[in-house]
Amino acid sequence: MRYAIVSETYPPEINGVALTVQGLERGLRDRGHDVQLVRPRQSARDVAASHEVLVRGAPLPRYPGLRLGLPATSRLVDAWKRDRPDAVYVATEGPLGWSALRAARRLGIPAASGFHTRFDEYMRDYGLPFLTGAALGWMRRFHNNADATLVPTRELVDFLESQRFDNVVRLPRAVDTTLFDPARRDDGLRAQWGLSERTLLAIYVGRIAAEKNLELAVHAFRQMQAVRPDARFVWVGDGPFRAKLERDNPDFIFCGVQRGEALARHFASGDLFVFPSLSETFGNVTLEALASGVPTVAFDYGAAREYLRDGVHGAAVAPNDEAGFVAQCVRIAADDAMRESMRDTARQAVSALRPEQVSTDFDALLLQLVEARRERTTDTLATTAEREAS
Repeated sequence: MRYAIVSETYPPEINGVALTVQGLERGLRDRGHDVQLVRPRQSARDVAASHEVLVRGAPLPRYPGLRLGLPATSRLVDAWKRDRPDAVYVATEGPLGWSALRAARRLGIPAASGFHTRFDEYMRDYGLPFLTGAALGWMRRFHNNADATLVPTRELVDFLESQRFDNVVRLPRAVDTTLFDPARRDDGLRAQWGLSERTLLAIYVGRIAAEKNLELAVHAFRQMQAVRPDARFVWVGDGPFRAKLERDNPDFIFCGVQRGEALARHFASGDLFVFPSLSETFGNVTLEALASGVPTVAFDYGAAREYLRDGVHGAAVAPNDEAGFVAQCVRIAADDAMRESMRDTARQAVSALRPEQVSTDFDALLLQLVEARRERTTDTLATTAEREAS
């Protein structure tokens, strides 16, 4: 089969959407398919690979280092007339994503969309709560132009269906348990941070930005220090909120963006993963922390709702219960035996997940769209023939 994947973000950009899209692309290739990638040009020196179509982009406000794909409907129509994909997957709702759906519809190519970002929640986080409903309506119009909308959790299926999104289909996520592994705990790395073997290390991994609710993580850590004065907090990632955090918290350790094995060592070297975000559609980092054997405190939705058992792998706290979030961080920080037990069980929570299964399921979903479109075309031709015959 020949597939096209359209995304406004892709590695070396580091974010959950980029990495998820890359995993889906590689998974289809590993299954023997021809995959075309459509994305914005990331810099003046960015040269398209043989399987890529690069379009013009523009800086994305509030997201330094990321670009928004500009409208490209005519270019995609021309490209897909020459090399027609059997199906298209559109990962992002920006101008390029809208162009891809228009081009696919114009050419009669089945298209799936991916619901990766809760822009409605972002409106609250950036002080624009009155735009929440408008953002949700905008996303509904976008995704209802696709033949199916793929989401990672049952919870999100139920929510979107309640908001009149059509054809919502669950595509579970997975984690690379060969990369993220407790065995990658690195005492040398901890020593660089000035930590002993017994020092409690809280860790946050992700974008350092307002939508991640990071003031709560800071508050929780300061409460942890009341019972563990030697505790330290390591931050992995970058974003617009980092400068303020560094200025206000000179004792925090900031490691910047980490990738691959370096990221896996950072994760496994932590003792408690503190993840206060309320704006995730999933939260891949939750799976990475669990696979690394790191007890996790997160709000009970997204990946945590699917895989994190409260009291077994860490704590799953009712959304918006900030006092409960802080209390669970303190409780787990204070109990070495509990953390050790959770460290052993956390990996078990995700040990059965396999990226290969995600690729298989994704391939099957796209094939279903192709077959459904063929059946509709056949039925239309048959109906037309009957009318002409009569």
